[in-house]
Amino acid sequence: MVDGKRQYGRVSPPDGGWGWVIVGCCFMVTVCTRAVTRCISIFFVEFQAHFGADYSATAWIHSLVDCTTMLCAPVGSLVGNRWSCRVAVMFGGLLSSCGLLLSSFTTSLELLYFTMGILTGLGFALCYTPAIAMVGCYFRRRKALAYGIAMSGSGIGTFVLAPALQLLIELYSWRGALLILSAFVANLCVCGALLRPIAQREDEAEAEGEEEKSAGDERRGNISSQDVELAVKLSKESEDRLLSSGVSASSSPSSLPSGNSAPQVERRRGFSSHFLSSQEFRFLLLPDFLGLSVSFLFLASGCSLPFVYLVPYALSAGVSHQHAAFLMSILGVIDIMGNITFGWLTDRRWLKPYRLACYILSVGMEGLCCLFTPLLRSFPLLVPFAVLYGYFDGAYVALIPVVTSDVVGAPYLSSALGVVYFLHAIPYLISPPIGGWLVDVTGSYTATFFLSGVALLASALVLSAVTGIRHCRRHLTAATKGSGHEPLPLGQSDLSDCFIAFNKQAVGQAIAS
Repeated sequence: MVDGKRQYGRVSPPDGGWGWVIVGCCFMVTVCTRAVTRCISIFFVEFQAHFGADYSATAWIHSLVDCTTMLCAPVGSLVGNRWSCRVAVMFGGLLSSCGLLLSSFTTSLELLYFTMGILTGLGFALCYTPAIAMVGCYFRRRKALAYGIAMSGSGIGTFVLAPALQLLIELYSWRGALLILSAFVANLCVCGALLRPIAQREDEAEAEGEEEKSAGDERRGNISSQDVELAVKLSKESEDRLLSSGVSASSSPSSLPSGNSAPQVERRRGFSSHFLSSQEFRFLLLPDFLGLSVSFLFLASGCSLPFVYLVPYALSAGVSHQHAAFLMSILGVIDIMGNITFGWLTDRRWLKPYRLACYILSVGMEGLCCLFTPLLRSFPLLVPFAVLYGYFDGAYVALIPVVTSDVVGAPYLSSALGVVYFLHAIPYLISPPIGGWLVDVTGSYTATFFLSGVALLASALVLSAVTGIRHCRRHLTAATKGSGHEPLPLGQSDLSDCFIAFNKQAVGQAIAS
């Protein structure tokens, strides 16, 4: 009989080997997507001067890029699940490169909204989510470290691209800089070509498992095809029950599937192999994921404002253009340290159960940094802000996929990340124009940075409240049930482990019977 991993259609993540190539590809994807999006603020003053637009109108460019990237994140998951991550990233790279290429020839701000905001953002969406999900397929034991290295591409890219783009603007104007940037972003197609699907490894394992099963049937003759079919049905039913009712891994199914349920299972499998089925989004009803979703809404409302308005704020404070661009470089290089150090630390056994607490801490510290920004009116004072904000930004960015995986389980990570980044879309769309409107109305950046700080602190407080309620409920349940099995705490165990263990138990019971 094939083991539980075969039943679940998965192979054990290699935690290395070609997985490090996947990490490198994801690293370059974050450089070409998130770092480029951050560095669009370098063009802010140039766009404003060339088109004669105010702060609010110019901020829509950055908003549309971020919003489209996150709003279409489920599309990236859909394409990656329907065809492959390789197809999604290569097509997205081609689309985003064409968008930046067309942006270098635009003659109005409205056309820039479409070419840079929508077309480029859609290409980034097709690349971002599938590349991140691939890392989760190849790593389990060192997942946080792998994500820390992969997500550090946004920091390294910002560190390198910010002064490089400023130099290109001075040499070739903003049109020439966008033309060169489009050629750089075309490297996404190369990254996509290297994303070898883990499904190929699964197919090989399944073929080997079928051969072993056939040989075992010939030798022993005690396992019939009906037993195998029954075991598969049992494992599928146990997974459905575990997700729908939240039962523990120690419980067992109370009844067998009816004889006429096989065609329904086959139809559902055939449909989900070609399109996303509703079963892939059962995690949306998890209370922990709902709390994360509310927290992400506040997070997205505040996290993009400093990247949009740090350079204009520094210029308004009398900082030179080169020094203002250097602040973005500092943000980028410190962002790398946050990605890697938090990824490495939260993989340690003594800190792994507290990944969520580390995430809350990093978001809260970002909010405090934004609240003190209006007091910093010179380059030496803005450097500590760039250091602190960049470090904690890298920390929480690296932990978003890890925390999400801890909540929903690795099998649902791709779909969950699509939903998570989709939740960033509307806040990313409206927060920069609102920040620009506040600058136009008040004549200063104080209200804008206060808005960012309050939103980030609200995100941390919401998630802290949800975690506290979950903690109290768990202890209350344990007290009422006495020696009963406690629910899994948030961020402490991957739900996929429960699925595999539960399926093994169901298969063993079916064979024994």
